[in-house]
Amino acid sequence: MKFKVHITSLLLLCGTFSVQAKDIVLFNGKNPVSYTVNSNPSPVVNIALNMFSSDMQAVTGKKAKSKSDSPLAIYQLDALTDKEFKEVSCIDFPLNKIIVSKDAFWMGVKNDKLYIIGNNGRGTAYGILELSKISGVSPWIWWGDVHPEKKSQLIINDKYQTLQVPSVEYRGIFINDEDWSTRTWAHKTLDRKQEQGTIGPNTYRKIFELLLRLKANTIWPAMHPGTKPFFQVKGNQEVADSCDIYIGTSHCEPLLRNNVGEWNVKNMGAFNYLTNQKKIEDYWTYRIKETAGMDVIYTLGMRGIHDGSMEGVKTLDEKTKWLQKVINDQRKLLHKNLKTDIKNIPQIFVPYKEVLDIYNNGLKVPDDVTLMWCDDNYGYLTHLSNPSEAKRSGGSGVYYHLSYWGRPHDYLWLTTTQPGLIYEEMHKAYTNNNKRIWIANVHDPKVAAYDLSLFLDMAWNINITKTNSLQQHMQNWLCQQFGTHTGKLLLPVMKEFYHLTAIRKPEFMGWTQTELDKKKYNRGLSPIQDTEFNAGEFGNEIERYKAAYQAIKEKVEEIEKTIRPTLSDAYFAAIKYPIFMAADMAIKQLEAQEARHIARPGLFFNDKEAMTAAANSMTAHQEIIAMTKYYNEQLAGGKWNGIMSMSPRDLPVFKEPALPGILTDEQIKKYADKEIDAEPLENHMSRVIARNAVHYTAASKDVYTTEMLGHSMKSLNLPKGSVVKYNFLCEKTDSAIIRIATIPTHAVNQNDIRFSVTIDGNNEQIFTLKEPFRSEQWKQNVLRGQAVKSFQLLLEKGTHTLEIKALDEGIILDQWMIDYNLNRKFYMFPIEPAI
Repeated sequence: MKFKVHITSLLLLCGTFSVQAKDIVLFNGKNPVSYTVNSNPSPVVNIALNMFSSDMQAVTGKKAKSKSDSPLAIYQLDALTDKEFKEVSCIDFPLNKIIVSKDAFWMGVKNDKLYIIGNNGRGTAYGILELSKISGVSPWIWWGDVHPEKKSQLIINDKYQTLQVPSVEYRGIFINDEDWSTRTWAHKTLDRKQEQGTIGPNTYRKIFELLLRLKANTIWPAMHPGTKPFFQVKGNQEVADSCDIYIGTSHCEPLLRNNVGEWNVKNMGAFNYLTNQKKIEDYWTYRIKETAGMDVIYTLGMRGIHDGSMEGVKTLDEKTKWLQKVINDQRKLLHKNLKTDIKNIPQIFVPYKEVLDIYNNGLKVPDDVTLMWCDDNYGYLTHLSNPSEAKRSGGSGVYYHLSYWGRPHDYLWLTTTQPGLIYEEMHKAYTNNNKRIWIANVHDPKVAAYDLSLFLDMAWNINITKTNSLQQHMQNWLCQQFGTHTGKLLLPVMKEFYHLTAIRKPEFMGWTQTELDKKKYNRGLSPIQDTEFNAGEFGNEIERYKAAYQAIKEKVEEIEKTIRPTLSDAYFAAIKYPIFMAADMAIKQLEAQEARHIARPGLFFNDKEAMTAAANSMTAHQEIIAMTKYYNEQLAGGKWNGIMSMSPRDLPVFKEPALPGILTDEQIKKYADKEIDAEPLENHMSRVIARNAVHYTAASKDVYTTEMLGHSMKSLNLPKGSVVKYNFLCEKTDSAIIRIATIPTHAVNQNDIRFSVTIDGNNEQIFTLKEPFRSEQWKQNVLRGQAVKSFQLLLEKGTHTLEIKALDEGIILDQWMIDYNLNRKFYMFPIEPAI
């Protein structure tokens, strides 16, 4: 059977048809794909060629090989001989654009050949792997078990060409909070010969290969307590060098030092610069000398041994004074030991947590050092370069979380950050000139597949998608993994997944918090409590939420029948597991809540309704256990053993549901019932008016929407000074509460983030979204994914106009609601998503 694949603009053609005179036949069904490459390429080019060869075997059944008369010619510009450079100079391609852009590449058909020409080793490798991608190989071929479809021919159209230049200079990931995932998996599989707690070169090789496929170039290695430091593991640095990956470190690891694994208090004394400066400087100097000449990025500054405040200082002024000295001394160490102009040494400073206060207190960071701003750990950027900072020669960048350990609650199980939030915050960062370095925090790259792809796609090409084309980006990704037909079927399912998890992340469904007062709470963890979903409001919020999840579970099983058998492992990991687990966690907690409310004291086991709710809760919990066990022990023949934990940090939300009694397996089987009785929402909308923000009557011209963001799934961005208006009808005169839900963004380079609300131009109310970091209101905002502001007033019968105006930058409206029931308790605004 002959196959053909249609790529955008018909760049790559596969199939049986008449070939034009200059079309390039890479594979004719018989002879393997071949290539030529310049005589002395960088090691990363050879690694990419080995990956490409394996890819071609997966696609064509034959490995690619080097051949002198190949129609595919590969050149690395910074490694050419004079003769090779003359050859390249005869080709009509944009040499001037490539030669000045690190990591750039051009690929195109000229002179009856397909050329891949890279600026450097990485750029050339990216070009080679881009050819794999357009041949039908997903970047997630190994990490996602996305086995490509076999092709009978590979033919490149004679008009094909692409010039790709990175938008962000340093693009990569931070393997963090790896305790229950990457570290465990590495020890059980790829690096099982290493001592426990080691993530070794075999594992990092696969991580770096993924980074190359995603056109990334930077790693912050795993550094949690219990993980052996990167530089102490033989082979780690060598494999990074061979893959041309920059090594950097996080905000609490100065000068490439992992303090939790490398600083020994017993032998070296306190990690206190005020009292132990000489030993600390010797400690830093050792790593500087060790990494001289390597592709590394040095982090400046100093915190505690791990992720705590700097030792020995108390007041803000003391912290500022001593951190300034630390930075000045670190720069002297770098200059002295690397013997080069300090401005040519890549350095970053990360104003994270309390360090941002120190920076704002007058800390002087040298102009050539890159400022690296952070989100609030939940995806909302807290600061970006102001106009003055944007002019710094060192530029600035972003450290962004796709997973997190800490208050108010961890999310280290599934990756559910909304695509719209990633886009909105990172595009905002880029337009504010924060484009020197982007690092995404992930505990495991595999579970973060789509979110990480979007993040790194934007880092490579900021114009890869727009606010109104995010759904298309997701569909393209789904089609890349599972084929066009299945990918299109999956798009609405994945959109609903991101909608439901935006309403409440699965990890937050216990309505618990972490890192509370340990004198009051065991381990500082609050116990499971009832959710804010109300069975008595809007047709039963609990049933509506469960029904929405149950619907996409059923759809996932239906779509599963359309995939090729070779994609079953990929489908389970990327689609079925996260959707089923998010659904099961919601069902587990909500059914347990129902059982607790229904059960009468002493009569639980005689109450069929309460028993059914309890059995449903236990069934969901058991499915979480079973599917996680399958993930670790059977998926891809045990390839992923240890990478998935259903209870990271053993938090209360992951435990067996809190029920009025303990059910036997027989009772669970007897009473469990999948039927969900959710009434149509429109039957329960009396005394309330609710809308998604995008459904406005009139708006300023600069207002725009962002897809897949907020509870509404299509939020409305209001630049400073812009106005949006909504007409609505009141059927009688009465008092009402007006609630405005916004995305809980921060004032990233200004003093405040405010908006005003008026009804018919009167009764102006001004609200601010500015909340102190780790305040209780901030915690509730990030747990909910919305900041809800409200006020009460008397509304006369008749038509009215609600007007909302952005008084500062950063206002993103999600939903609004007018409620005549002043005492109503509910969680979800009663509106269907705008998808």
